Amino acid sequence: MKSILGVNIDHVATVREARKGAMPEIVTAAGIAEQSGAHGITIHLRQDRRHIQDRDLAILKQVVHSKLNLEMSITEEIVLIALATCPDQATLVPENRQEVTTEGGLDAAGQLERVREVTHRLADGGTLVSLFIDPEIRQIDAAREAGARYIELHTGAYANARWADKVREYRKLVEAATYASSIGLGVNAGHGLDYHNVQPVAAIPEVEELNIGHSIIGRAIFAGLAVAVREMADLIDRAGESQKWPWTV
Repeated sequence: MKSILGVNIDHVATVREARKGAMPEIVTAAGIAEQSGAHGITIHLRQDRRHIQDRDLAILKQVVHSKLNLEMSITEEIVLIALATCPDQATLVPENRQEVTTEGGLDAAGQLERVREVTHRLADGGTLVSLFIDPEIRQIDAAREAGARYIELHTGAYANARWADKVREYRKLVEAATYASSIGLGVNAGHGLDYHNVQPVAAIPEVEELNIGHSIIGRAIFAGLAVAVREMADLIDRAGESQKWPWTV
């Protein structure tokens, strides 16, 4: 199975919100990404509305032709918005108002009852539910117990690690993906992935989708969004052609 690319366009909105204006347009970004190889569009409606706004979600629900994936906390305010909008997929993530970016996976095991409740409410409304979790067996088991159909493995530790540590973190991802698939969960992955480290993760057979944002938007500043998305999609598509990464052995 080849992995596909979901493009997170949050940071297009970050630029817009720097001036509190209308440009750059989030809808235009979504359209370019889809036309350039993205199989899905991901946004994170944060409680502090630092980038994506409620209006963005409502409009993207109407215009995205692929899959609209809403990253969201399990706070009641955001849950009610998701239920009213009904995105194609909701990925439940932890959220700390002071963090620069998501700092770790959702502790599904530690708050199982609330996660189960939110998962069932969203699923009953027609939304596919995924949990963004660290590559740990107890969290994978909790995701299944909560009723999620997918997990998204947090790849930040792998992405930020150096050499020997990267080997260890990569193997954790492989083992977690294999285990999750064996108990019937679909597997996605994301966080910290860029043009240099994405291919080993894309080569994990069980990983169906990679959600990537910051590195693509960063590359787009110099090359344009269409080129940035095409380059990433091409790397993912060709991931299985080479075994040049010693940590995949």
